[in-house]
Amino acid sequence: MQSNDQQAYDRGTTIFSPDGRLYQVEYAREAVSRGSPTVGVRTAESVVLASAARTRSPLMEPDSIEKLHDVDGRIGIGSAGHVADARRLVDFARRHAQRERLRYGEAPGVEPVATAVADHIQESTQTGGTRPFGAAVLVGGVDPDSARPRLYEVDPSGTPSEWQATAIGSKSGEIREFLETAYEPGLDLDTGVALALEALAESTDDNLAVAELDLAVLDADGIDRFGSDRRATALDDAGLSAS
Repeated sequence: MQSNDQQAYDRGTTIFSPDGRLYQVEYAREAVSRGSPTVGVRTAESVVLASAARTRSPLMEPDSIEKLHDVDGRIGIGSAGHVADARRLVDFARRHAQRERLRYGEAPGVEPVATAVADHIQESTQTGGTRPFGAAVLVGGVDPDSARPRLYEVDPSGTPSEWQATAIGSKSGEIREFLETAYEPGLDLDTGVALALEALAESTDDNLAVAELDLAVLDADGIDRFGSDRRATALDDAGLSAS
């Protein structure tokens, strides 16, 4: 029996053909769907990002797998999928934000950064010698001019979309269904943090582990990363048992 790769080659879906590019994008989407979940929730004045970076071995340090990233002190990125690919996208976003600051003398908005990342991802789906990124990202923050919270998802095809609340990674469909029924516009910060954690809990039958949980709030003052004590308190406040 031929392997999937051999079948793809026989029908002409190499990385240099349009069919091959589509095939690789679908493979990238599959990589995202197997990644640990990340949730984004927009509140009245901030964006909450939460991720469960579950480790595969008790010998691995949980902090070695970073899922939430500081772009420029104001904008944050949450990822799902291949960790190395996500890191490349974060590095690109950081360089883009730095260039915009140098060029215009002010911090870039959330939408321009999300669009730049989306364009970078999309280019990789059609350039010979490259492959699509096996990662999806959530880009969140508060725009410096309007003071409006913004939350964007960028998928492996390079398509950006703005959300009030969403999820990427494993069981993202089930998490979105939960958010569709539980989310209300204009949430305060505490309610938004609790909702993000409750949504994340939808992805597992086990208790959320404090050591494997990453939680951050992005508001007009910048990015606020929760330490282990604050993560444990947030889980208690949300009525979730921590492990």
